[in-house]
Amino acid sequence: MGRQRAFDEDEVVRAAARLFGGRAYDGVSVDDLVTHLGVHRNSLYKTFGSKRGLYLIALRRHVADDVQPLAEALAAAKDADAALRLVASADLGLLLLAAVERAPSDEEVATEVSAALASLDQAIGDALGVSPALAEALAAAALGLRLRGNPEEARTALTRRLDPLD
Repeated sequence: MGRQRAFDEDEVVRAAARLFGGRAYDGVSVDDLVTHLGVHRNSLYKTFGSKRGLYLIALRRHVADDVQPLAEALAAAKDADAALRLVASADLGLLLLAAVERAPSDEEVATEVSAALASLDQAIGDALGVSPALAEALAAAALGLRLRGNPEEARTALTRRLDPLD
C-alpha cells in the first residue's frame, strides 16, 4: 500500500497557476515548482506526470476559477464601461501568458486559450448586444490594452474610443 499524499492537490494546482501566471511556463523550472509548492519532485511527477501536465491542469483551473466567472459577470454588464472595468480588474495573467507563450507551439494550450477567449467574446457580445465580430474586436482591444500597461488607464482609453459607437 502506497503512502498517503502529504499535500493538497487542489492547493498545489492553485499555487502553480499563480506561479505560472506570474512568471510564465518557461520562467518556472521544476526546481521552482518543488520549492514554491512544497511538493517533492517524485510526488510532482507521480501526481501530474510532468511540468507540462501540471501547467495544463493549472491553466484549466485558472480558466474555471478566474476566466469563466469573468465571462459570467461580463454577460451581465450593463454597458461597455462596466465590461471594461471587469476586464481591467480580472486576474488574467496565466491566460494572457499562455496565449502568447505556449499556444503558438502547444495545440492543447491553444485549444484551452481559444475556448476561454471565445467565452469572453460571447459574453461581451451578449452584454453589449453587438455582432460576434465586433465583440471579438472589443475583447481583443481590451485584452491588448491590458498587456500594454495599467489596466485602469487601458479601460479609460478604450472607453474614450468606444464613445463614438454609442
